[in-house]
Parts: sequence; C-alpha cells; structure tokens
Amino acid sequence: MTWDVVIVGAGAAGLLAGIRASERGLRTLLLEKNARPGVKILMSGGTRCNLTHATDARGIVEAYGRPGRFLHSALATLSPDELIELFANEGVATKVEDTGKVFPVSNRAADVLAALMERLQRSGCQLNLNEPLTKLSKIESGFELRTSNTTYESQNVIVTTGGKSYPGSGTTGDGYAWLEQLGHTIVPPRPSLTPVTTDVSWVAKLKGVTIPKVGVGVVPLKDIQLGQSTGKQKPLAEACDSFLFTHFGLSGPAILDVSRAITGHDKPRELALRCDFVPYLNGEQLFMQLRQECQQNPRKQIVTLLPGWLPRRLAETLVELLDLTERRAAELSNRHLRQLATAMKETHIPISGTRGFKKAEVTAGGVALKEVDSSTMQSKLVAGLYLAGEILDLDGPIGGYNFQAAFSTAWLAGSSVEAGA
Repeated sequence: MTWDVVIVGAGAAGLLAGIRASERGLRTLLLEKNARPGVKILMSGGTRCNLTHATDARGIVEAYGRPGRFLHSALATLSPDELIELFANEGVATKVEDTGKVFPVSNRAADVLAALMERLQRSGCQLNLNEPLTKLSKIESGFELRTSNTTYESQNVIVTTGGKSYPGSGTTGDGYAWLEQLGHTIVPPRPSLTPVTTDVSWVAKLKGVTIPKVGVGVVPLKDIQLGQSTGKQKPLAEACDSFLFTHFGLSGPAILDVSRAITGHDKPRELALRCDFVPYLNGEQLFMQLRQECQQNPRKQIVTLLPGWLPRRLAETLVELLDLTERRAAELSNRHLRQLATAMKETHIPISGTRGFKKAEVTAGGVALKEVDSSTMQSKLVAGLYLAGEILDLDGPIGGYNFQAAFSTAWLAGSSVEAGA
C-alpha cells in the first residue's frame, strides 16, 4: 500500500500531525519505535505536562527572540487559545498558574496523552508501534521508508522524531542523519533547559533549598570574591524565576532558562552564575534595610536577622563565607553591611558544566530553519518532506513555549501536506 503521508515519531508533534492529516482524509501512517507513544509527554512538567503559556501568538514569538518569526504561520494555524480549546473539546480542562504556565486541571500528563490517542483513533490514522525507521530515501513516486519490519512507500513524509533531550524516552537524534543524507544542514544539537553543575562545596550542602524568585545571569568567571561587586558585566543570558540548590549544583526554572548559553559556550568552566537572591530590591535599598534592622536589633546575631530576605540555611552559609557568623548586629560596620548586601545581590557560583541531554527538557540546534518553508513546514530542498517539532533548530524558554511550537508546527504540516504532491 502506498500512503499519502507517513509520519515518523509519535510524540507531541507526531500525534497532532497524524490527527490533522488523517482528519483531512489522507491515508496516514504514524511510525513509532517505542512500545508506546508520547513517552516524553508523560514525563514533561513533572508528569503534569505544561501544554502552553497564557499568552497570544505574539507572546510565543517574542519569547523565542529572532528565531520566533519562523513560527508566525504555525501559530496563525494553531494559536495558544486554539490549542487550549482543542484539548477542552477532548475533555481536558486546563488552568493557568501564577507563572503563566498552562496545565491540565487534573495535573495529569496522562490525561493529555489519552486525549490525543482517542482523537488519533477517531481520525483513522494507523499507528504502528515497535517499528523504528532505519532508512529514508527519496524515490520517483515520493519516499521509501525501511523499518525493522518492512518497507513502505509514501507520497509525503513528516519527520517529528524530536531532538536528543531525555534520550531515555527514545529521542536519540535519529532523524538528523536521515535529513542530512537528504541534503539538509543540521545545526549541531546541544542541551537546553538542563540543570547546571558546580564544584563549589557549599552549594551541595544547601541541597533542597528552594527560593521562589532569583535573578540569574551567566557571566565570565574572573577574580570574583564574595561580597565584592563586579560592576555590571553584561550577562550572556539572564532569567528571574524559581531556583533550587541540589546535590550536583543548581536547577529550577531560572537555571534551566540560562543553560543554553552554557552549553553553547566553548569553555563552560570559564563561566559563573551571578545570583541575585533579593531581586525585588536594589543594592542601596537592601543596604539601608539591613542597617535599619541592625540598629533596631543591636544585640542579635546577624544571621538571625536575614531570614526575612533569605532561607535560613542560605543566610547561614553567606554569613559564614563572609566570616561574620559570630558578629552581633551592633558590631557590623557599614562596610560589613555593604559586603553582605553585595553577597545577597551578587553571589557568583563558578560553573563546571551541565547535566547534558540526559536531563535536558529540549534540544537546541537541529534542521536549519532557512531550509524549511515556514508557511507550510515543507522542506525547501526536498518536495513532499515536512518537518515539525523539536527536530527543527528552534528552542524556547521554559513555560510551555516548546510544546506550543511543537503542536503548532505539527498542525501546520498536517494541514499543508497533500495527496499527490
């Protein structure tokens, strides 16, 4: 049987592309190498699945920076509101959290996958599991696809194999080699939205400490001393969000969002994270508040005055590193207080690396965008070949942006592919 379209990879993008193409009446086959589809969906958002962000198409585009312009047509085809409506029609109600992230009301990623699977089944798309693609070739009538089981012919192919993040879910970068053989340029893949590691011993001692909002910047590591300002070095990347100390280093949304600048750097060990643990005050405001607290509580040890700004364990650590542990408030000079304020606003943590693809939520790099028609998702180099999702050189910040891009590009590809193309 010759198919109108074969889709390779049954993740978020592949499932939606299959639904869209099949609902349009195309004979559609979806191939998946795993024993079950949507493995990464089930893992995402701490098993809650952050579907999208509470914004409009423009907000999604702006979150990606300059590459976001590639998404205009895809988002015009399936906007964040339309994606939310799509799932609502399948019985998955959603909610918006304070961060703007959109989750299922049930907090169950399994509900998202179940909705996609039910609609896929209704669409008539054929899903073949445990069938990895081994070779993709262009032939006169379209494409030949060899799998571990058999050989298929199709007039069109949509590649939705994802990148290399979370390889345990099956995303091991298989699609890059096939597309490179067909002439596409592959921007070297690297981890994005991945935790950061450090050799600094006091960081590991704080494992489990979470701070709701920390300003983080990736800056060059120079002769940095705690309590001394480095001035206003322009960061390679910056974010302000939740922050978590771990046994290996640092994680949380603020850290994940700046990680692509680290994985893209030739020498990560020459970088540091500049952490502002009190981002809602400037340095002078913090100094004045510290001085006022010391004047009002002269007999207290300084560490007992800091939990209003910092978690107790972090406060104890910073005071110890500044050798102020035994000092009472009355004993602190203005110089000491400025050192403390600077440490709270500009703690620098040298970087040793990241947790890599194994813990990365998305992949930076992939098929060069200039080789894909953003109005259809069809390859500019190979007629009948479409690409969607993480296989593209397009990665966004944490918060549902990457799922939205995957769903929208897949919907557009499924809407654009035609029988007999």
